[in-house]
Amino acid sequence: MTQEIRALSAEDAAHVEKQRTWVRNHYDADARHHYETVERKLRLLHTIVRSGWIAPNEKWKLQSLGVTFGDALAQRMGLSWVAVEDEYGSDPALQVEGTTIVVFPLTTISKRIERGDAINIQELFDQACRTITRLRDELKGA
Repeated sequence: MTQEIRALSAEDAAHVEKQRTWVRNHYDADARHHYETVERKLRLLHTIVRSGWIAPNEKWKLQSLGVTFGDALAQRMGLSWVAVEDEYGSDPALQVEGTTIVVFPLTTISKRIERGDAINIQELFDQACRTITRLRDELKGA
């Protein structure tokens, strides 16, 4: 299975931005600046998930939560949005700069909600950060 990592196309970037905007717009217009911090992104995700505002079959909305989760990871870990293409198509992902390490945040929350799992957004985020740090450290030590 060969993967090609490339910059997001204009179309990909517009789609990700549309999903980001959908989540960000859960804040009132005068409070949207809260989306700028990692903590407030995670709090917003927690509120949306805990409140059950999205049904398990609303894939686009669930993956929009993944964009926000990815934005928080990118901000905390210094990752960049890219597109990863393989024989199944192309998906937005986050890349550890200068490496082939990629993570796919779009389904991090959605697959758990679809399974009916209880989700702790902060724990999920902390675990992802630890995994990225470990992979980054292993690559440096190789």
